[in-house]
Amino acid sequence: MGNILDRKNCELLNLLQSDASLAVENLAEAVSLSRNACWRRIKAMEEAGLIKGRVALVDPVRVGLPLVALVIVKTNQHEAGWLARFRAAVLEMPEIVAAWRMSGDLDYVLRVRLSSVAGYDAFYQRLIEQVPMSDVSASFVLEEIKETTVVPVGLEA
Repeated sequence: MGNILDRKNCELLNLLQSDASLAVENLAEAVSLSRNACWRRIKAMEEAGLIKGRVALVDPVRVGLPLVALVIVKTNQHEAGWLARFRAAVLEMPEIVAAWRMSGDLDYVLRVRLSSVAGYDAFYQRLIEQVPMSDVSASFVLEEIKETTVVPVGLEA
């Protein structure tokens, strides 16, 4: 198939990111490929790990989780044991929808989905029970200007 990120595959990835339920026939027509060629390209991208999965995107407000907290974690402990406990806590808490280890003054940033400020307090209490941290602070999102799962595939540098 040549370059895995050629123009056709970039087009396919962009289409699938906007609607993963599109039939292969519709995808093939949109990118001017045969059905079989399109299917082979998608399978190759899945096998190569470019397509990690296909999911349904749930509206968090409609399922009772309107509050987003960005939680900043600082720690004085940087040994492997602490990190293992922290990772386990993060992976076990479903409210944490994203977690990043950072450079600079911050150690970790968590994006947390919650029902309310009281829900945040309960989350916070559970988090600090599991692993010691030197500082935990949260900012609550007041307005969501943009949030997307779309990776901008095929942009020119």
